[in-house]
Amino acid sequence: MNFLAHIYLSGENELITIGNFVGDGVRGNKYRNYPREIQIGIQLHREIDTFTDAHPIFRRSTKRLHKGYSHYSGVIVDIFYDHFLAKNWKQYSAVPLADYVDHFYKSLNDNLEVLPPRFQRMVPVMIEGNWLLSYATVDGIQLVLNGMNRRTKGISRMNNATKELQEHYEDFEKDFTEFFAELIAFSTKKRIEIEKLHNL
Repeated sequence: MNFLAHIYLSGENELITIGNFVGDGVRGNKYRNYPREIQIGIQLHREIDTFTDAHPIFRRSTKRLHKGYSHYSGVIVDIFYDHFLAKNWKQYSAVPLADYVDHFYKSLNDNLEVLPPRFQRMVPVMIEGNWLLSYATVDGIQLVLNGMNRRTKGISRMNNATKELQEHYEDFEKDFTEFFAELIAFSTKKRIEIEKLHNL
């Protein structure tokens, strides 16, 4: 899953949410260098990714892209799913998306010093471009994919993937809706288990 989903699936704890957000930036056992609640978030992030990558619905989504994007298909579907979460946000939260992301941006700024260095550099750019809110539109997803393609030096051709998004829009949205209901249940259960292990 991409940033917005990881944030949403973290529950109400601010530092667990930050840990889940930065999970991709912390390798191996280095998560143990962080405060306990951030450790929980990083561990939750890994559980979510493992569940997602193996799930048949997620794989059904990636199959539509595999011919054109090979091993980048999963990254693209992560981004597509964030689009459907943002677009349908009212189904998942009573807090307006704009307010939700503003609160999260404030939380990031308040805790900037504990983020991995790559995220310390990324966060101001993310806030300036209001990435999380932009996910709600196809144009916003296009900007994200453009940036991802630049980071792969054009090899991934991810900037072209909005074509498939629009061609199979209803199918991708149906996949997301079915899958996300299962992911919410899984991540809630797993978060509680991890919190108990850490005596939180």
